[in-house]
Amino acid sequence: MGTSDDDGRTDAQLLGAVADGARSAMHLLYRRHAPWLVLRLSRRCADPGLVDEVVQDTFVAVWRRPGGYRGTGEVAAWIWGIGVRRLIDGFRRQPARRLPLVDANEPVPSAEEQVLLGVEHGDLAGALNSLSPELRAVVQATVLDGLTTREAGRLLGIPPGTDKTRMMRAKPLLREALV
Repeated sequence: MGTSDDDGRTDAQLLGAVADGARSAMHLLYRRHAPWLVLRLSRRCADPGLVDEVVQDTFVAVWRRPGGYRGTGEVAAWIWGIGVRRLIDGFRRQPARRLPLVDANEPVPSAEEQVLLGVEHGDLAGALNSLSPELRAVVQATVLDGLTTREAGRLLGIPPGTDKTRMMRAKPLLREALV
């Protein structure tokens, strides 16, 4: 190993090498992406054991199916999508928790808050799956990952205005699916 974790290849090139069975390429992808994946998953899950399991499962999935990346958008967004789906699966495996009763005087949660509650309680997968892939990617990047529209646009390879429009279209659909 050199002093730098970057050998000059893009993530897409590394995935191509992983498809050919190059363990060193997989190791480099892991070193590039695991730290931010752990951080972002930890924002959505307080159980460090589950986060570690999800990160491991995510990179096992990358190793087994590097061809799942279709070459559109950023590899990081593809990895994030795998990680979020694995986290949702992890939440589903956990026993259901009782939620406290809501006081009638409390404000109604926003669509974003309902989405985040759905991540914690496992009903988000159905709501997200009801969205088109384009809308789902924007929701994942902006709401679940907390990216700005500019960051999400860069990550997804779309202009910030398109990102905002897709989010506007996704909100009422999620609201309806999460009620």
